[in-house]
Amino acid sequence: VGDTNGNEPLMTAVLRLPEVMQTEMVRVDPEEWTALTEAVNEAVENLNRFREQEGEVLIADLLKRIDTIEELAAQIVPLEGERIETVRARLRDNLEALQVKVDHNRFEQEIIYYLEKFDITEEKVRLKQHCDYFRTVARESEGVGRKLGFIAQEIGREINTTGSKANHAGIQKLVVRMKDELEKIKEQLLNLL
Repeated sequence: VGDTNGNEPLMTAVLRLPEVMQTEMVRVDPEEWTALTEAVNEAVENLNRFREQEGEVLIADLLKRIDTIEELAAQIVPLEGERIETVRARLRDNLEALQVKVDHNRFEQEIIYYLEKFDITEEKVRLKQHCDYFRTVARESEGVGRKLGFIAQEIGREINTTGSKANHAGIQKLVVRMKDELEKIKEQLLNLL
């Protein structure tokens, strides 16, 4: 700890005082040394075993959460048809409220164009690919934490894009639940880095 005048740090000055630090040479009996070495080796082995067990538990939890994300994504599929009908009905109701004559063929073309902007097929495919890759990397034995973090970021992008294109309350709720699972994954990944 130094003072504000730029003088020598206090700790350095204290350490220079006589008899502040002393070093003694202590001879250790060979039997004691052997016992100490064995105890340290046993402790290290126990620590490594515990870390392996903890890693297995963490990976199992991560994979369970990836399964949950995929299950939630699968629940979106039946809602997509409902979403199309909701959009079609809302547009038709808005046009009827305006009391304008509508060419039904043109109306269907516009609906198709409109719905293509909200199509989440690509996001679902990429999400599945990222989840599969997450599982593959999780089974590796070395340095998986950082890789899984990058994959989790990609999973997050697909979930976010799905949410931004959802245009349906039910799909939005599923997206929020997927995001919640992903946040739990990210928290657990911090323990693997």
